[in-house]
Amino acid sequence: MAIDMTRERFEALVDQALDDIPDELAALIRNVVVLVEDEPPADDPDLLGLYDGVALTDRDGSYAGQLPDRIFIFRNPLQEMCESEEELVDEVRITVVHEVAHHFGIDDDRLHDLGYA
Repeated sequence: MAIDMTRERFEALVDQALDDIPDELAALIRNVVVLVEDEPPADDPDLLGLYDGVALTDRDGSYAGQLPDRIFIFRNPLQEMCESEEELVDEVRITVVHEVAHHFGIDDDRLHDLGYA
């Protein structure tokens, strides 16, 4: 059975996951906004999160003045896959860490090895 959580409570879970990122890593996150959307793109309905931007490892001197990168966390697919609030808390944390890792240039294969896939 899927979890039905208010948007405000879900956003608080995302905020908590961001707050749990170690300070020394959080200080390195540059020019990124984190957004909660109800639904992922229609062409990938099972997507839990998405990093849309230029990873820190790919930035060069011409990057200055760019619009912020975006991390999307998709609420409905995460709620639909979880059967308890505790499971949802864990999945939100994993998804946030996964997308932030993309900002640092860590690819899906490495994230899978680390348990964040």
